[in-house]
Amino acid sequence: MLDRFKEFWAGTVLHPVVRLFIRLGISPDAVTLVGTLGVSAGALVFFPQGELLVGVLVITAFVFSDLIDGRMARETGRVSPFGAFWDSTLDRIGDGAIFGGLALYFAGTGAGQGDSYLYLCVTLWCLVMGSVTSYARARAESLGMDAKGGIAERADRLVAILVMTGLGDLLDLPILMHATLWALAFASTYTVAFRVLKVRRQAVALELRDGGPSAGEPPA
Repeated sequence: MLDRFKEFWAGTVLHPVVRLFIRLGISPDAVTLVGTLGVSAGALVFFPQGELLVGVLVITAFVFSDLIDGRMARETGRVSPFGAFWDSTLDRIGDGAIFGGLALYFAGTGAGQGDSYLYLCVTLWCLVMGSVTSYARARAESLGMDAKGGIAERADRLVAILVMTGLGDLLDLPILMHATLWALAFASTYTVAFRVLKVRRQAVALELRDGGPSAGEPPA
């Protein structure tokens, strides 16, 4: 849903930054790396200490690198398979850091007041199912099948948790973050189930077309 706004931000609002980085000779891959390090630091340093709003602001500043690097690659003609792989791989690290930081907050490991075993578990569930959502699509596509679809794409999940975490801290309404975590847990679980069933239907159709089941591959 939110992908439609990427071109607007990268092509207009952030375009001067894109042009500056290109003139300085900065590579898109370097921007991706710095952005991921910034997101990870914002989440893992501030969230466990209970500085949720500060963490959200730091993360948001570096999240824009995800828009800048792609635009830079297109304008410089440096779009490559490795660049796409690099971007997707570091996206998983950034996502893990955000939910991992919230998990540490709920674990009560820092100075924050978020000690809650229940929401520690819900956050970890969101972390795991978010990763499985991405893996299911990638694995299906590697087998020549389609696993797109669901009710919560990556951008939607990140915007939802960051906005509600920041607002919840600003307004002293932690229920906003709690409700969002439950919603994301449900949405991610539904999306994984949706993709598994979608791939199964395609696999069954292929087996019928080929005259029977084929030998499965060993797990990666």
